[in-house]
Amino acid sequence: MSTPMKLSEAVTKEELRELRKKSDLHALATLSWNWGLIIGAFAIAIIWPNPLTILAGIIILGGRQLGLGIINHDCAHHAFFKSPKVDEFVGHYLVGAPMNISLPAYRAYHLKHHKYAGTPDDPDIIFVKNYPVSKDSLRRKFIRDLTGQTGFRDTLRKIRSFRLSRNWPWLTFHVLLLGTLTAIGAPWAYLMWWAAELFVYPAIVRLRQIGEHGTAADRSQLDPRLNTGTTIAPFWQRVLIAPNDVNYHLEHHMFASIPPYRLKRLHQLLSSRGYYDGYECISHGYGQVLRRAVRRDEPGMVPAE
Repeated sequence: MSTPMKLSEAVTKEELRELRKKSDLHALATLSWNWGLIIGAFAIAIIWPNPLTILAGIIILGGRQLGLGIINHDCAHHAFFKSPKVDEFVGHYLVGAPMNISLPAYRAYHLKHHKYAGTPDDPDIIFVKNYPVSKDSLRRKFIRDLTGQTGFRDTLRKIRSFRLSRNWPWLTFHVLLLGTLTAIGAPWAYLMWWAAELFVYPAIVRLRQIGEHGTAADRSQLDPRLNTGTTIAPFWQRVLIAPNDVNYHLEHHMFASIPPYRLKRLHQLLSSRGYYDGYECISHGYGQVLRRAVRRDEPGMVPAE
């Protein structure tokens, strides 16, 4: 490989200054889109109750539960709204509470991931350190997720560690959700949230983790092109499994202060200028992510494109 292009050669200071600008309109649109899809997922099942609409609603909810977590992540970086105080409120109460995520606690944890990405000190390394894996191993992981084994395990942990003084926002969300659905005559729909969190959300989170760092060429290196990945996802994947530009994870690791709604533009700039040439850090769709997650020496393995 020729001498790698430096980041400073691929994007100018002026361009970075523009990319770092936060937009309340963009942030509000992202927040509204997520909650709109959540409301819509319940609505289609309640207005036209049948197995297909309920299943569709559950799948959408699973993706949007991740979506809430991603906005929480962006608020933790103070990279969403212009005001840090608004980020704190939105991140902790409007998106963190439904997923039982404390913004301050998450921030302390997550900043270690950025500082030590790919090293033994990375708190997230446990989720991806064994990839690529065998095809059977990958299948077993997703079977555990889709049959609820992962979700029930994680939910039991939440319940065992519950403290009213700490977790009251989570409890308040569930009381409000159940109360609202009961008030409109559909208390049964409350179970859709739990079905999504137990059976869909874990699989989506795993797929996201694989795409971000599981397909990395060399997680021990500091260069994000080697320890992190980006996935170019079609619209339907962005709706169901890759919300809020979370698929541009490589760009996020380069500049965590750039708002998520500007990461696609950063990717386009870097890609057009050859910054990724010679690196296998970009996947095209989550099908390719899964292929790259399997060891290439597997019998009958179709090579990743």
